[in-house]
Amino acid sequence: MKIRFRRLIARSWTLSKAYYRLRGLRIDGGPDDQIWYFAFGANMHDSAFRQRRGMRPADWRPGRLRGYRLRFNLEGRPIGKAAPANISPDPEAEVWGVLYRISRADLVRLDSTEGVPGRRYRQLWAEAEDMNGNKVEAVTYIAEGKDEDGNPSLRYLTLLRDGARAHGLPEPYIRSLESVEPAE
Repeated sequence: MKIRFRRLIARSWTLSKAYYRLRGLRIDGGPDDQIWYFAFGANMHDSAFRQRRGMRPADWRPGRLRGYRLRFNLEGRPIGKAAPANISPDPEAEVWGVLYRISRADLVRLDSTEGVPGRRYRQLWAEAEDMNGNKVEAVTYIAEGKDEDGNPSLRYLTLLRDGARAHGLPEPYIRSLESVEPAE
């Protein structure tokens, strides 16, 4: 029932605005307005972003978010055997990912697939930059995570690694993803 309700909300702009307002959030602009979304986890991979979530970005490019670091501090499924990606503030760090240009209506649909608004992720608007140093205002997701990181599943980690390679993220960042130990 809950999943059907979220899908209905994601398909109706008026219902979406009302639903977000009930949750204490706003949707600015119109459904066709273009925004940048910064993916740092499984959404870097086309099978997750384009196929499973049904996103059709107008544009994409490698990008980074300074002042945050990649974490695996969320509880995944199966519990204790997987830890999805998250970010947390760190003034000395940066997270690489993919900047996608999508519509606000697509963002609402993406929110619904990520459980936003809800208990887990929430939107974070931040200044990102592409590989050429061009700055863009982008939305990404962040969650309150555990103090200690866990290990992502090998399947999940493979999505991150393959997505990073496919979108031309810097080799040092790909090597850092290669160094992450998967859950057993």
